[in-house]
Amino acid sequence: MTESMLRADASGIIRPEEVGQLVVQPVGKTSVAMQVATVVFTDSAEYRIPVVENDVAAAWTPEGDEIDASNAGIGEVVVAPKKLAALTVISNELASDSSPEAAAIVGESIARDIARKIDAAFFGDTTANGPDGIESIGGAQEVGAVFDNIDAFHEAVAKAENVGADITAWVANASTVLRLSKLKVGDTSNLPLLQPDPTLPTRRQVLGRPLFAVPDTVLGDDVVWGIDRSRAFVVIREDVTLAVDASAYFSSDQLAVRATMRVGFGFPHEAALVRIGDTGS
Repeated sequence: MTESMLRADASGIIRPEEVGQLVVQPVGKTSVAMQVATVVFTDSAEYRIPVVENDVAAAWTPEGDEIDASNAGIGEVVVAPKKLAALTVISNELASDSSPEAAAIVGESIARDIARKIDAAFFGDTTANGPDGIESIGGAQEVGAVFDNIDAFHEAVAKAENVGADITAWVANASTVLRLSKLKVGDTSNLPLLQPDPTLPTRRQVLGRPLFAVPDTVLGDDVVWGIDRSRAFVVIREDVTLAVDASAYFSSDQLAVRATMRVGFGFPHEAALVRIGDTGS
């Protein structure tokens, strides 16, 4: 995304060259969905993801014989990004301070709000005026489990591999991650079953794949999604905007800062996604 594609309508607190740093980059770092899926940018109203519905049929053929021709079945998933808007209000005193700290405060507030909305939609079912999330797809594979060990994770990996996919990340809500984190190697051991990610010690991993936590309000208890990054997409329109308006809050000596981002989701290979659910609850 280029800086010319981003817009700012006020001076002082936000300069045009800062918009990408204040909005797009922090959202990408904060949103779990954007960390576990493939993020693509488009300048079109729709983004088309090609899908191979059936492969070309190869056959063992005697030397010199004609090779039977076959065609691959090619379909597509069409993603139409929907508008997501965030609004925050700041004082004119803060707005007059162009220090990096002041800009960071506003940017972090906007980024957190947008990231929360993206994650809630991505890991949800259907969102009013927004895109359908991972819970809405009908072709995901399922594994039933009681989370007293990680056997279900092994089964989920095997199910994904059986359809040519590879789980690259796990996602659960914070309460479920805590429950998994308390699992021990054995009944008489205090050694946790989940090990830290050596690249990020504060994050856990299961079977060598990072385990991400989202708020309890985003995903239900005792549910873990196994996601293949190459089979899940977050599509963002390249017309992200940032606008500042002093008129709406003129009487209170405040400014309104508004960001808009158009986002959509695509799941071209639903069977590559595996939902682990607790059958004991």
